[in-house]
This record gives sequence, C-alpha cells and structure tokens, in this order.
Amino acid sequence: MAPADLFDVSGRVACITGASSGLGRQAALMLARAGARVVAVARRQEALETLCDEAGTTSSAVAADVADRAAMDQTARRIAEPFGAPDILINAAGLNPRQPADDVTDDAWDATVEVNLSAPFFLARAMLPAMKAKGWGRIVNFASLQSFRAFPAGIAYGASKGGVAQMTRAMAEAWSRFGITANAIGPGFFPTELTAAVFADEDRAARNAAQTCAGRNGRPEDMDGPLLFLCSDASAYVTGQILMVDGGFTAK
Repeated sequence: MAPADLFDVSGRVACITGASSGLGRQAALMLARAGARVVAVARRQEALETLCDEAGTTSSAVAADVADRAAMDQTARRIAEPFGAPDILINAAGLNPRQPADDVTDDAWDATVEVNLSAPFFLARAMLPAMKAKGWGRIVNFASLQSFRAFPAGIAYGASKGGVAQMTRAMAEAWSRFGITANAIGPGFFPTELTAAVFADEDRAARNAAQTCAGRNGRPEDMDGPLLFLCSDASAYVTGQILMVDGGFTAK
C-alpha cells in the first residue's frame, strides 16, 4: 500500500457524536474533506444542519441524544440510513458540569457518566455487528487530561474520562481480533464550548499554555492529523491506546 493510501478514508462511513460544536465538529469537517461519508450526531438540529452545509453533500445529520440508552438501537438504525452502517465511530460528545467534589449533585454525576462513558460503549456495541461483518472498524473515543490528572471541580468529569481510558483498552481486547481497532484521543486545552470558562480567563489560559512543551494551547486543526491516523489503515496495528494531543502538557 502506498504511503498516501494508508491515510485514505474516501468512501468510508464515519459517525461522529457531539458533532454540533467543538472538536466533534472539527472531526466531522476533517473527515468529510478527506472523502468520508459523514453522519453527524448531536442534539441540536440547527447546528447540525449548519455543519452539513459546510461539509457538503456527503454528510448527513441525525439529531439524537446519545445518553438516551432506551433509544440506542433506534439511534443506530437512523445513523445507518443515509450511507449504510458506519465503518468509523468517533465518540466526541461530552459533558463537564464543573462542580466541586463536595457539591456534586446526583443528577450531574449520572448525566456526566452517561454521556461521557456509557453512551460511547452502548453506541459502539450497537454498531459492532456491521463492523464485524466487514472485518474492519475504527472506534475513537475521547479521553482527556483528566483521564490521568486531577483538576479542581472535575471529579465527575475526571471519573468518567478515567473510565474512558480503561474502556478503550477493554474494547481493544474484546474486538481487535475482528479487525476493529479501539483507541482514544486525549485533547489538551482546545477552545470549545466545554472549555469556554477556561479560555475566558486569559491568565488561566496563559498558565495552561505555559504548562505545555509546545508553549501554546491547542488549535482545532491540531486534531486533524491524529484523528485521521486513528480512522485509517495507517493505524491498523495500533489499538487500545490513548494518544495525548496536548502539546506535551502531560509530559511535563
């Protein structure tokens, strides 16, 4: 296989959750531009339609709540309707209530774990039979700095993202023999809706940038190459890994 072909995802069907904003949106646009047929999933229909207008005709929107486990099979069927069953699943939907440990509410804890940890597993499981039948699949979960580091007011989010790291390894152990790799991306500080409070504080954003080896915070396009790698044949023998895309934050 030619080196350029290793990264070729043209014709692949890619489902991206959390695609209405942030890094999920970036992933959807990148894969569409790389030639994949993209199914963008999020709760906000209008934002999804705006994304699809930008991504082009090989994209489709599915407005759904991935945390609604009772509707998961139905959601998976809707995702498969436009282009067929997905070859690639990117679980980018996320929730961070930013509550101090003493103040975490039951509802916030449950919602965070459901969106960040449970939904990626149950959606992947719903898509597994079609991937097994093809003998090829790529699952990319979203881990976090908080998969490995404790941050203030981050106990619910950190617990869920620590779970994502281990879930990714367990997915790899269970499914890689069928040609389905499971890996996770661990973003550093990128400007998204979830990190709006961080970037609104210029001093805090500057401190985070200084903590990296690169000396800056992430830009949306910094995610394109790592995601394309994990979604393509280039990563065929990479599975069960967490790729930190953090400018070296966790290296210091």
